[in-house]
Amino acid sequence: MLKYVAAVAAAMGLGLGGQAHAQSYPSKPITMVVPFAPGGTVNLMGRLLANRMSEMLGQTVIVENKPGGGGSIGANFVAKAPADGYTLLLATMGQQSIQPLLTKNLPYDAIKDFAPVALFSTVPNVLAVSADTPARNVAELVAYAKQNPGKLNMASAGMGSVNHLTGELFMYRSGAKFEHVPYRGAGPATSDLLSGQVQVLFANLPNVLAYIKSGKVRVLAVASEQRSAAIPDVPTLAEAGVKDAVVESWYGVMAPAGTPADVIRKLQDTVISLAKDESMIAHLAEQGAVPFPGTSADLAKLSNEETERWKRIIESADVQAN
Repeated sequence: MLKYVAAVAAAMGLGLGGQAHAQSYPSKPITMVVPFAPGGTVNLMGRLLANRMSEMLGQTVIVENKPGGGGSIGANFVAKAPADGYTLLLATMGQQSIQPLLTKNLPYDAIKDFAPVALFSTVPNVLAVSADTPARNVAELVAYAKQNPGKLNMASAGMGSVNHLTGELFMYRSGAKFEHVPYRGAGPATSDLLSGQVQVLFANLPNVLAYIKSGKVRVLAVASEQRSAAIPDVPTLAEAGVKDAVVESWYGVMAPAGTPADVIRKLQDTVISLAKDESMIAHLAEQGAVPFPGTSADLAKLSNEETERWKRIIESADVQAN
């Protein structure tokens, strides 16, 4: 946390003479890099935020998907981009706090190469299974997995993604074992869950909410402290007998390190204002998400805390880095 806060403070110190820059920014379109494939919650949050930022900033915010590597390909692109505020990253807990723990020799530093901008939203993760999976609840799923080793495949948005690590945490806490099948994003992973090619997916709720309502997939539990208002009849993992497996994904915005402090402040204020907007709150609720506004310092602090938490989980569950 101290490194993040120090970085933010240093950036703030550079902005004393930047009022003219602040007044002219943005003067051209901005690119928002979403580090996962279209069709997933990260893409949904990125496009929702970009559309409304375009309105507030008076310049188009273009979403560009750069999937792969559990988010590292898109993150690396932003880390190497000019630090002028025109290339931003839709940051996730997985890409920012988990990926660096599981991937050796990342081409960027998750702390030093980014300037935190703001927090935007959070969503619960859910345990979803394909419609033809015999288990109707968590206890039945765990029992089936133990009785039929190797028969259940667990999809994820990629190695080191939030749904991958949520699955690892679930297996560690429950004793069940699934075969992990990584994809290049939650969208393709969900497609194969719908077709029955994979049987288990720990998904962000917005990614599967419509399929839950239509009966195309079954959700057995939510990995949050409380039940979700969008699916109130679904128990939490703790209620279903799997303790200490709470995972709620958050989304925020980051810029390349060295981005002028006045630009960071303008972007921060824009994102926070949108997260507090009543129409945005209502739209997020329709998707099963909730607003989670926070400053650049809040994002830095949370990223550091999550890294420490997942470091302990990864060590306890003996998840191997690649």
